[in-house]
Order: sequence, then C-alpha cells, then structure tokens
Amino acid sequence: MGCRNLTLRTPRQATLMQGAAWCMISRVGGGARTARIATFKVIFRVGYTRLVDGCINQTISKMKRRAGLTIEAFVLMGVLCIVFLLWNNQATRPNLDTTRPERSANHDQLLPKATAEYTRPPARRVWDVCHQNLSASNVQGFSTLPGHLKDFLYYQHCKSFPLLLDLPDKCGGPNGSSNVFLLLVIKSSPMNYERRQVLRETWAEERPHAGLWIRRLFISGTTGAGFEKRRLNKLLQLEHGKHGDVLQWDFNDSFFNLTLKQVLFLGWMEERCPRAHFLLNGDDDIFAHTDNMVEFLREHDGGRHLFVGTVIQNVGPIRHPNSKYYVPVQVQTSESYPAYCGGGGYLLSGHTAMVIYNASKAIGLHPIDDVYMGMCLASVGLKPASHGAIRTAGLHVPSQKMDSRDPCYYQDVLLVHRFLPHQIYIMWNQLRDPALICWQK
Repeated sequence: MGCRNLTLRTPRQATLMQGAAWCMISRVGGGARTARIATFKVIFRVGYTRLVDGCINQTISKMKRRAGLTIEAFVLMGVLCIVFLLWNNQATRPNLDTTRPERSANHDQLLPKATAEYTRPPARRVWDVCHQNLSASNVQGFSTLPGHLKDFLYYQHCKSFPLLLDLPDKCGGPNGSSNVFLLLVIKSSPMNYERRQVLRETWAEERPHAGLWIRRLFISGTTGAGFEKRRLNKLLQLEHGKHGDVLQWDFNDSFFNLTLKQVLFLGWMEERCPRAHFLLNGDDDIFAHTDNMVEFLREHDGGRHLFVGTVIQNVGPIRHPNSKYYVPVQVQTSESYPAYCGGGGYLLSGHTAMVIYNASKAIGLHPIDDVYMGMCLASVGLKPASHGAIRTAGLHVPSQKMDSRDPCYYQDVLLVHRFLPHQIYIMWNQLRDPALICWQK
C-alpha cells in the first residue's frame, strides 16, 4: 500500500480493512481461531501504525524540503528586491554638489590658474602638541607678572599650531601663485564678522586692477571657551565655505599672540603662496586704497627688498604695567627696539616676506608683532622705509571745522588707521563715484 494512497484514507476505510481481515480469520475454527485473532489484531495494529508513522515521516521530510526551497526562494526574492531598491534609489538620487557654495558669478574667472609645474602640496602634517615651558616660572620676578605675560613666557617657544581652516589652492598652487600681484593679509579676530564683511565688499574685494590680481586672506586664531568658542569657530567655518578667504589656527587669538599669527601665516605662505609679488599686512579696521597700492607697487620688483609703512625708531619697551604695550624686563632686557613700521598696516614684497620668515626661525617671539618684524629685518641687515601715504596714526585735516572723513582727503592715500565698518563702506563708495569732484587732484 503506497503512502500516497494511505494518506487519502478515512477512519471508515480503515475499519473496512479490519473487517476483511476478520472474514479471513473466521474460517479457522476453535481456540486456534481465538489465538490467531488476537495475534492478527496485534500484528495489524503494529504494522499499520508503523506504516502510518513511516508515511508521516516521509511526508514531513517532503514538507521540510519544500519549506526549505520556499525559504530559499523567499531569500532570493528578498535579495533581488534589495538590489532593485538600491539601484532605483541611486538612479533617482539628486546630484550632490560637494564643492563650495557659489561666491559670485565671476568667481572662477577671478581665481589665478596654476602653471604646468604646479604640484599639489603634501598632505597636512600631524601637529605636535606644544607643551608649557615650566622653567619660565624660574625667571626672577615671574610671580609679579600679569597672567597674559606669564602665558606668553610659558609658550614663547611655540611656533607651530594646528591649522583648522586651510586654503591650499587660494593662490593657484605654489607655482601659480606668481599670478597673485597683491595679497591682502588681514589680521582679524573671530568675532569681527561685520568688519570682514564690509572689507569683502569694499577695498578688499578680490579683483584685477590694471590687469594685476588682488587676493584676500583673513588670518585668525580661536577665541573664548566652551559653547562660545564653538559658535565662533562655526562662524569662521561658514565664512570659509562661502567666501574662501579665512585661515584659522588653533591658538588663542589675543593681542600678545599677534606675532605668532604673523609667523604662522608666513609659514603657510612659504608652502601655499611663495611667489606672490607683494603683500599688504594690516588690521581689519584700516582703510586701504588698494587701487593706489597697485599703482605704487607696479613700479617695484617683488623679487627685491621692500618694506614700507610708518617707520618708528629710537624707541624702546614700555615698562608701565598698565599700558597695553607693557613689556617687562623678563621678556626683553634691552631698552631699545630696532626701527619698525607701525602694525596698523604696511606693504612688503614677497621676497622680504620670505626673508622675515627664515629669520624668525632663529629669533624668539616678541609680544609686539610690528616690533618683531623690525627685529627680523635687523637680523639680516635690512631696514623698513617710510611712505607718506601710509598713515597708521590717522590722517589729520587742516582745521577742526573741516570734515575729517571728506573723501577728497583720501584720494591719494595708501592706508589710514582707524576706521569703523560703516565709515569704510561710505569712504570706498565715495572715492569710486565718478561724480566726485575735489579741489586738487
């Protein structure tokens, strides 16, 4: 009897089978019949049970095999569905632009192109952590110094800090940087957003003048702590992404760290922009007539020494503790400074910038950054020069009754210190107004 047929039988059919067997036994008489009946019942029940069990097991095995095939089919279908969904998602996904947001319609045209010799700079180095020089506390009178001067002495040896925001292609690469005629290097603290924004729209606008390119950089450190520091860092990140003009290092941006900021920038320039012809180095509260600067600088050679500003000489450290410029004997024992240009702003050649950077490697940092520039120049036998159109002490008008912000006084200047953001905006637009008429050229 096949399992296929057995599995289709009903209890009634099983009873009929037992009846047929009983008829066969009934032909045997007497006690033998009784014994055979009992024996047959046992044999029938055991055999039938085993047969049923075997068929059930066989059926279960078939069901398992079928279930296994069903599971495999479901798994295969699932894999195919996942592949289809991934393919469909990739096909319909919008094109994600990983480049910087648009800055201006002609921004790409303004960027200097790298020359054929351009090679991408090496990957950013891993920065060593600069540790506190605890031996500085052994200097006589150290305990009497204010906190910012103690910090300066503790970290005076540190000239390398992590670069948080970089612009490796700002100048078109090391070789392409020869296309940069005037690089505007503007010292700015993180919170001075309004100043930076006004400069971007006025004299620091990246543009060609007389066919010579003007480029812009703001150099900054970090300020504050905790949430405030993170917010200001985020501000610079947003400006960096939108305008492509911010360099930031991970050091405390303070007055006595301006020298460190200058040295860090010169190191960046050596790697990223070594062939720029000239630099304006200035604060973010100056008014610079950059058109006049290009006209002045085009008469000079960027490969020769040039360092012009408002020269200060025959002076020494201020020893008054209440002064912003206080420099105690623990920082400098000498009573004199070399000749230097006022730090509000000055012009220098690319050649001189690299000379200063190389000299700085052997000269300890000084808390007054413009004095430090003079120290580096003096160490290699170079001197700064004065230029009458650079007024870091401000511009004086003939009479108090006259408007000191009359644009006619500023037609021929190169640089004037100090201006508020709105004053810069007004002055720049007045000077570029074709309708401006002055009593003298």
